[in-house]
Amino acid sequence: MSGVGHSVRTLVGRVAELRSPTNTAARAFWCDDVPGASDSPVARRRLHTELHRALDPHAPECPPVRVVLLRYDDQVSDLVLVSHRAVLDAPSLRTAAEALALGDEISGIATAHPSWPPAAGNEGDGDGPQSAELGTMPAWGAPDPHGTVPTDSVGAAPGVRLDHTVEDLQAGLMVAAAIVLGRYEDQDRLTVAALAADPDRPEGVLGTFEFGALFLADLTGEQRIGELLDRARRLLADPALRCSGGQDGVPGSRAHGRVLVGVLPEAPEGYLPFQTAPFPLTLVPRRDQDGTLRLEAHRRPDAVGEPAARRFAGQVARVHAWISRQQADTVPDDADLLDSAEREAVAELGRARTGLRWQPARIDSVFTRQAMLTPDAVAVTHGTSTLTYHQVHTRATQLAAGLRAHGVAPGDHVGVCLERSADFVVCLLAVLLADAVYVPMDPAYPAARLAQTIEDAGLATVITELTEIADVPSSLVRPDALHAAGAAAPDLPAARRGPESPAYIIYTSGSTGRPKGVVIPHRNVVALINATRPDFALTGDDVWTFFHSGAFDFSVWEIWGALLTGARVVVVPYWDSRSPEQFHRLLVREQVTVLSQTPSAFAQLAAADREQSAELPVRLVVLGGEPLDTGGLRGWLDRHPESQCRLVNMFGITETTVHVTAQTVRRDEVLGGTRSVGHPLPGWHVYVLDQRGRVLPPGVPGEIHVGGEGVAHMYWNRPELTGSRFVADPFTDGRMYRSGDRGRLLPDGRLEHLGRLDNQVKLRGFRIELDEIRNVLLEDPCVTSCAVVLGGDPGGSAARTRIDAYVVLAPEADSDTASVRQRAAGLLPAFMVPSTVTALGSLPLTINGKIDARRLPPPAIETRTVTDDGNASGLAARLADLWQDILGVPVGLDENFFALGGNSLSAVQLAAEARNRDMPVLPLRALYSNPTVRALATVLDQRGATG
Repeated sequence: MSGVGHSVRTLVGRVAELRSPTNTAARAFWCDDVPGASDSPVARRRLHTELHRALDPHAPECPPVRVVLLRYDDQVSDLVLVSHRAVLDAPSLRTAAEALALGDEISGIATAHPSWPPAAGNEGDGDGPQSAELGTMPAWGAPDPHGTVPTDSVGAAPGVRLDHTVEDLQAGLMVAAAIVLGRYEDQDRLTVAALAADPDRPEGVLGTFEFGALFLADLTGEQRIGELLDRARRLLADPALRCSGGQDGVPGSRAHGRVLVGVLPEAPEGYLPFQTAPFPLTLVPRRDQDGTLRLEAHRRPDAVGEPAARRFAGQVARVHAWISRQQADTVPDDADLLDSAEREAVAELGRARTGLRWQPARIDSVFTRQAMLTPDAVAVTHGTSTLTYHQVHTRATQLAAGLRAHGVAPGDHVGVCLERSADFVVCLLAVLLADAVYVPMDPAYPAARLAQTIEDAGLATVITELTEIADVPSSLVRPDALHAAGAAAPDLPAARRGPESPAYIIYTSGSTGRPKGVVIPHRNVVALINATRPDFALTGDDVWTFFHSGAFDFSVWEIWGALLTGARVVVVPYWDSRSPEQFHRLLVREQVTVLSQTPSAFAQLAAADREQSAELPVRLVVLGGEPLDTGGLRGWLDRHPESQCRLVNMFGITETTVHVTAQTVRRDEVLGGTRSVGHPLPGWHVYVLDQRGRVLPPGVPGEIHVGGEGVAHMYWNRPELTGSRFVADPFTDGRMYRSGDRGRLLPDGRLEHLGRLDNQVKLRGFRIELDEIRNVLLEDPCVTSCAVVLGGDPGGSAARTRIDAYVVLAPEADSDTASVRQRAAGLLPAFMVPSTVTALGSLPLTINGKIDARRLPPPAIETRTVTDDGNASGLAARLADLWQDILGVPVGLDENFFALGGNSLSAVQLAAEARNRDMPVLPLRALYSNPTVRALATVLDQRGATG
C-alpha cells in the first residue's frame, strides 16, 4: 500500500500545476476492505458506487484525481481511478492505472486542458451538447419512481457480432437508434445526438462534449438505409459539419426539439466515459476480446427506467445487426424491433393473468335460472313500481309468445323503441326468449334516423309507444298489445339457437354518413359478466342503475350486469338523469351500490355530492364511454375513501362488447395523472400493432387491437367494413378487432389509451364519427363542401366542447346556415347536431389538398346582446349574463340555449351556478321546455309570483 500511496502522490504531483490545493495527496487515495468476494452483490454495488461518486472540480480541497483501492475477501482487488476529462484523457488515465497497479514510476501523463478547475460551461461532463434541448422523461421510458443513483449501465444483446471500423460502428448505431426511437416516439423525423472523438486526438478518445453533433433522421422512406448511413459517416468524419452549423450539425439551434438518445464512440475496456449520463439514454458500444459487441445503455433514472433502457438497447443492437445485412435501398420501416420469441412474449403480456373459466350460455337462459333461484327478489324498480324476477320472467315470456303470434321467427330482428322504463327491460328479455335479436332505438332520435335504422336492420316489427315513424312499412306494436296477444297464444317453445347466435344489434356512428349495426352474440354478454363478477364482487345484494340510453351500449352492462347476477336494477327517470341533485337523491333513496357513469356525467354528480349531507351507499363506480382525466377525482376520494368506494376506469368498444380493460383508480393514480386503462378482462386480450400489423414492444404507441371473448360477429350488411376491421388474430385461432384507437402496452401488461387514430371523437360519452356529420351536411343540396371539427374547449371542460361545422353554400342556393343546421337536426341525434354552422367562401386547404383545420376561422355565432334590448327585465339580464359565462358566447334574449352550443352538461352547470348567484331555482325541465332567456325568465318570474 505504501508503494501505491507513493505512486498516487507522484500522480497528483504531475497534475499539481493545474491547481495547488493544500494536502491534496492525502485526500486523493482511499483503501477500503469490502466484506464479500469480488463477484458478490455487495462487491458489485461498492464498485458501482465508486465509479459514480461525483468528482466536483469546483469543490474546495477537491483532488484532480481520486484513487480508491477496493479489497475483497477472496484476495482480489479493484483499483478505481476517477478524473475529470479536463485533467486527464483516457490514455493517460489508463497509463496511470497500470502504473499504480504495478507500483511503477508515473510517466507519459498528458493533461487535457491548461487549467484546473475547468471553466464553467466547459466541463465536458455536463448535460450534453449545448446545441440541443435534452428530453426529459419520455413517455416510453417508464422511469424508476424512486431512482437515487445518477446513472446506471445495462448490458444488452451480448453475442451480436459486428465487423465494422470504429466510425462505421457508431454511424450504424446512430441510424439504428434513430429507427428505434422513431417507433417509440411515433415520429418520422427526429434527432439522435452523437458525441464524436476529439479530432485533435488521433487515438480516438472521447473529448469534451463540444464535439457533439445532432443527427437528423428522416424515416419517411425518402431516405433509404444507405443514405442514412452515409450521412451519419459524414457527420462523424467532418468536424466542420459537427461544429460549424453545417447541414447536419446545428449548434446553437433549438429547432430540433428534444434529444432523448445519444450515441458515443467505442469506449476502451475498463473505461467509464462519464459519471452522469449526458442524455436521458446514452448508448456506449464496447467489444469483448473475441470481437463481440456489447452495447451499454446508460440512463438517467429520473427519465428512463432500467427495464426500458434494457429493452431499448437490445432493440438498437438487433436493428444494427439487421442494417448490416440490408441493401442500401432498404427502407427504415422494414426493420422489425422484435424477434419471434419476443413477439410471443409481448402478446402474452396483453392477456389477463387468471384461470377463470366458464361455459358459453344464452342471456335469457342465465336469467331464467336466476329467476328460478330467487323468484321473489326484486329485479327492476321504476319509480314506485317494482317487478320481481318471477314477474319479469312471466311477463317477458308472455310478450315473447305475443311476438311469435305476431309472426316473429327465430333469428328475426325486432326493434325496441321505448323510453327508459321497466317495460324496456322486459321487452329486451321477451325478444331473446322468442329466440329473436333485439335492436334498441332511442325514441328521442329524429324520425329519419329511426327510419334509417329500421330499413338497414330489416325490422318487420318494432315495439314502441310511437304511433308512426316516418312512414316506415314496419309493424309498430305496443307492449300491452303484445302482452294481450301472448295471453291467447300457445306455450312458447324453448329457444333452439345456441350461445353463438346474435342477441342484439346496436347502431353506432358511421363515417359514411349512415350508422353501422354491431352484431353481438349471447355468449359475449355472459362472458363479460362472468369475467367481472369475481373482481367486482357482484352479488344479488347489489343495486344497479339503468342510467344511459338503451341505444348506448353502456346500458347492456347496466341491465344485464344486474339481472344476470341476481341484483336489482333501478331505472333512472330522464329528468333525474339530467339533474345531478335529483340523481344523488335517487342513489341515496334506492341505496344504489353499483353505479356506471361517463366521466363527464360523474363530474357533475361529484360536484352535487359536495353539497349534499346524505351519505352515498355506492361501493363501486364504473367509469367508461370516454377518456378519464383522473385529476378531477381527488375531491371524490377525499369524501369516499378507496376502502369504502372503488373507482374503476374501463376502456371499451361497442364492437368488443362494452368493456375490454379495467383499472382501479387509487389515490396514487390520481396524483400521478395516469392514462392507464388497466389490464384486459379475463378472456379478453389486447395487442398494440403498427401499420404493418407487427407487434410493438411495451412502451411503443400503435393501434389497439382486441381479441378474445368480446369480439362481435360483424357489422350488419357491411361485409367490406367487417373484413377490414374484424381480422385474423395472429396468435390464436380466433379474430380480433382493429379499434382505430391509439395506445401503448406498458411493461406490466396494462394498457394506456392515447386517443383516436381517425376522425372519430368521444363527446360526453357518445362515440361520434365526424365524417358521418360531414356526409349528412353534404347531402344538403345547398352545401357544396364542408368541414366538421371538435371545437369549443376540446382539451378542457366537456360542457364547453362542441361540434363546429363549416360549409360552402351553392351560389344558386336560396338558403342560410340556419336552414342547413335545421335539416341536419332532422337527421342526426341531438348530440351529433353541430352547435355552430359557419358559411365560408372556400375551405382552407393544405398543400396536399386536405382541409387545414388550423386555418378555419372562429365559428360565426350571430347574436345580439341583451343590452340591445331595452325591455330586458332584471332577471332576464342576469340570466343572459349567466348563459354567456357558461357558454362563452354573447347571448340574446330570444336565442336558443342549445343552438348556442349548450348541452346536457352545460345545462347542469347553468342550474348549479344559478344557485350560487342567489337566482331563482332553475329546474332543468323548465330550461328544456323554455330554452331562451326571455321565455325562461317569464316562467321563473311567474313561479316566483305564485310561489
